Amino acid sequence: MQSESRSKYYSHLVRLIIALVVVGVAGFFARKVFSPATMGQYGHYRGADIEDQKNIPVRLQTNESCFQCHKPIRRIHRKGVHKTVSCEICHGPYADHVKDGKKTGTLPVRRGKEITHLCLRCHNKIIQARPRKSIKMVGMPQHLEEKKVRIEHTCDQCHMVHDPLLWINQAKEMIGIKEEM
Repeated sequence: MQSESRSKYYSHLVRLIIALVVVGVAGFFARKVFSPATMGQYGHYRGADIEDQKNIPVRLQTNESCFQCHKPIRRIHRKGVHKTVSCEICHGPYADHVKDGKKTGTLPVRRGKEITHLCLRCHNKIIQARPRKSIKMVGMPQHLEEKKVRIEHTCDQCHMVHDPLLWINQAKEMIGIKEEM
């Protein structure tokens, strides 16, 4: 009588163990059936993924790729404070403009308020995560008020976008101001 009650007591555990074994075996076979053949070839990675990655077309390039066609900008950009900023940050991916060394699209040139919006993506004081010592931060419209410039002015009316201090320093030189901005 006691062994009968004992078997009732453990019957749910036996069912649980059988269910876990069935799920485990099903999972093992499912993994074998549905996993790619090269899965695990390089640790947890799929070996064939290397070839797949090589076949993805290149979209981004270095500034040097841009300067092959835009030679006048090269000299200005390399000397300017934006020398470490990729051309693609403002102008979009290289692949949208060039394919196999030939021009395929137009370079987006920003005008008017678009310039200000573009500049403020990096230079906006409101963005707290930016390193203030390495990137000059401005608050619009306070910056325009400080410089005594009309509120509707855009950044490119005073700053050359590829070298923002170029025109400012040239103007200071012309009027004889010695200090650096």
